[in-house]
Amino acid sequence: MVEGADSCDVICNTKDPEELNRLCACALVDVGHVRESLGISAPGATTQDPGLHAHLFSPYALFVHRTSLDLMGAVAQAVFEIARNRKYAEHVLRWAPSIALHDPGSGGGVLGLDFHLTVAGPRLIEINTNPGGLLLNTLLVDAVQSCAPTAWAPWTSGARARDASVAAWLDDARAQLGRMPTRVAIVDIAPREQFLYAEFELYAAAFKDRGVDSVIRAPDALMFGPNGLEDADGRIDAVYNRLTDFALAEPVVEPLRHAYLARAIALTPHPRAHALLADKRNLVLLGDAHMLASWGVEPVLAQRLAQVIPTTVEVTSENRDALWADRDGYFFKPATGFGSRGSYRGSKLTRRVWDTIPSTPYVAQAFAPPSVRIVHGGASLKADVRCFAAASGTLLFAARLYQGQTTNMRTKHGGFAAVLTTPAVDE
Repeated sequence: MVEGADSCDVICNTKDPEELNRLCACALVDVGHVRESLGISAPGATTQDPGLHAHLFSPYALFVHRTSLDLMGAVAQAVFEIARNRKYAEHVLRWAPSIALHDPGSGGGVLGLDFHLTVAGPRLIEINTNPGGLLLNTLLVDAVQSCAPTAWAPWTSGARARDASVAAWLDDARAQLGRMPTRVAIVDIAPREQFLYAEFELYAAAFKDRGVDSVIRAPDALMFGPNGLEDADGRIDAVYNRLTDFALAEPVVEPLRHAYLARAIALTPHPRAHALLADKRNLVLLGDAHMLASWGVEPVLAQRLAQVIPTTVEVTSENRDALWADRDGYFFKPATGFGSRGSYRGSKLTRRVWDTIPSTPYVAQAFAPPSVRIVHGGASLKADVRCFAAASGTLLFAARLYQGQTTNMRTKHGGFAAVLTTPAVDE
C-alpha cells in the first residue's frame, strides 16, 4: 500500500491535472527500486554518500495535460529551427566567446528546456545544452506503479526514451565525424565527485550497448598530440561534454579545446551550441516575434515562442534603475550561468547583491510562478517541467519538485519526479 492511497479513491478518474496535483497524495514511483538499481541506496555505493542523494528522486508524480506537453515539444523544435537561421546566429554570436565561431557541423545534441506551468500555460524559463537527469529519469518513468490514476501514464516508456536519447547523441557525433565514433569519453571535472555521477555510468553502459567503447574521464586525464586526443588507454574520437566551462576556457581543458578546434573529435554539446541556444540573452530575441519575423523566421514559430517566453531584457546601465524599482516582478539570472547559481528572485534581492551584478552580464526575466504539487502530509512543493529534446524530436519529460527560490535536490519528498499525462488524441 502506498502513502495516501485512500485519498485518491474519489478523484483518480479526473482529467484535471490541477486537481490531481492538489489532492492526489499517492507515492506513485518505486524510488527505492530506482536507487537500488543505481547503487546509491547503501554505504559503499559508487557515488559518495547515499545520504547526499536522499532527495534525488521523488516518489510523487506531476500531472500535466497532454496539450501542455505538446506545446513544450513544439517550442523545442522551434528553438532548433531558429538556431539554424543565419541572421539569428550572426546576432547572438556577437556576445559569444570566440570559440563559438568554430562550427563543428552539428546542432549540439540534446537540449533541456525548463518550463513553469502557469495559469496561462507553459512558460519557457531557460534552455540548457548539457541537461542532467535524462537517463536517470528514464529509470524513474519505468518505476511508476500500477496504482497511478486511471488514464494517466508516462508520455513514453523509459526504454524508448533511452534508445532515442543515445541515438540522438550518436547522430550528433556522427554529423561531426562523418562516421560513427569508436571510443567516447564522458568528461567532467572530478567526475566521481559529481552529484549525477550515476548518470555518467548509465551513459557509459548505453554507449557500450551500441558497440561504442566508453570511459568516464576528468579533463586532466586527456592528452592531445600527433595521434589526436588520448587517455592512458588509447585514442578517443568523441566526447560527451558535461563540463560547465562552456567556452573551454580553463587551462585544465586545453587538450580538449585543441582537439575540438582541430576537428580531431566530436564534442557534444559544443561551445557553438551553447552560444546559439543556452545563453540567456538569447531569450530576449527568441521572445521577440517582430525581430524573428524580420529575419525570415516563419510567423507561426515566432509567435509560438513569443507566447511562452516571459518578457526578458538584458540588464544594462540604462535600465538598471528601472529594473531595481520594479524588481519584485522579475527574476535575475547570469547570462551564461547554470544550475540556478547567481540567480535571484527580485523580491528577495538585496541592494548589496544588486550592486555586484554589473560585474557580469545578467538578464531580468518577468517572474512566471511555478506550479504547486501537494504531497503526503499536505506539504506544498514547487514544480517545473524539463523537456528533453533533440533535433529529431522530443525525448522525455521530467519534473523537479522543490522548496525555496530555485530548483534543488535537498527538499523532503522532492527531486526528479515522473510526469504523467493523458493519452494522445489519436491513441
